[in-house]
Amino acid sequence: MNYIKRNLEQVVEQVTKEYPVVLVTGPRQVGKTTMLQRLMEGTDRGYVTLDDLNERSIAKNDPELFLQLHKPPILIDEVQYAPELFTYIKINVDKNHEAGAFWLTGSQVFKLMKGVQESLAGRVAVLSLTSLSQAEIYGGSKEPFSVDMELLVKRKEGKKEADVNDIFERIYRGSMPAIVSGINSNSHIFYSSYLTTYIERDVRELSDSIDSLKFLNFITAVAARCGQMLNISDIAKDADINQTQAKKWLGILETLGIIFYLHPFSNNLLKRLVKTPKIYFYDTGLICYLTKWSSAKTLESGAMNGAILENYVVAEIKKTYLGCGEESYLYYYRDKDAKEIDIVMERDGVLNPIEIKKTSNPGRELIRVFGLLDKSSIKPSKGAVICMKPQLSAIDSDNYIIPIWMI
Repeated sequence: MNYIKRNLEQVVEQVTKEYPVVLVTGPRQVGKTTMLQRLMEGTDRGYVTLDDLNERSIAKNDPELFLQLHKPPILIDEVQYAPELFTYIKINVDKNHEAGAFWLTGSQVFKLMKGVQESLAGRVAVLSLTSLSQAEIYGGSKEPFSVDMELLVKRKEGKKEADVNDIFERIYRGSMPAIVSGINSNSHIFYSSYLTTYIERDVRELSDSIDSLKFLNFITAVAARCGQMLNISDIAKDADINQTQAKKWLGILETLGIIFYLHPFSNNLLKRLVKTPKIYFYDTGLICYLTKWSSAKTLESGAMNGAILENYVVAEIKKTYLGCGEESYLYYYRDKDAKEIDIVMERDGVLNPIEIKKTSNPGRELIRVFGLLDKSSIKPSKGAVICMKPQLSAIDSDNYIIPIWMI
């Protein structure tokens, strides 16, 4: 198996020197343990997983004994199964003040965070690992994506160019390490077992009663609406569940790192804006599996091609930030007249409006909407159309054309 180097590795190494506890969260199967075990090679760090029921039982019932058996420096895998450990980790950390003593992984972000925030405030660096980013798979810059010509020119170096067919192939295949590295060559079989083995099992742990078929209908209804404004009543109707249940299950998908939201950009000076977030998946392969596309080709000419392409671009931009251990400030703009900007990126005190289009020849009409931000109290700066044009280009000196493969 080819190991694909993760951008987050350098962040882990950095924060290990500064914090006693490093927690890497993210969905199952994205490579958290693999990455940390590689970083452990040649060190004296021990390893224990709470997937082991015997270890889990000790961690839950006698956390003090557990930490005597597994002395730091230690990597504790799937720590969400024993939140009882957090208080004892805190005691150990406060006594010994040792940087990098504990590495933890967890695949349930929110439930876990509550325990972590209460017990380990100020002692823990929390990082998120997602499925692989385009830059990790195909080479290129490790920097977060930005609309800055100098950085964009640098970003091109060492990156693998891709045309429309290549991009839809990337979207269709998805970015889970097992598929990208060739362990699982059939993405349909992989996602089918991923849903039943991991997602359903985790949902069952977080939600008392779950009907597998209803849950599958639910997550399919969510996938069919990727890149759209969240409409809970429509999703509930499709899945034949009530809105309270739909809300709870959406919360769980977010907790498990499967979906995320772009919230609408709001500003006191821009009064007539919508309040509903838009919904995206971190991994487009899962969307393609759920919405039953049989190949990259049929997806490219299918009814959802625009929505899934938008999802891919938004997720890739977000991943470039998470891979550097940074927060991304991404929004979308939509007003009551249904005028919309796909992404409004806030960075370094300015706003960058971004449109996402399948075209390879974007025209000036696409950037007219950018003027809607002129009334904002934060000043709009360079804009961009991210599209299928093969090379970096510009509409004018303030608006760039960025190929999707460059993200």
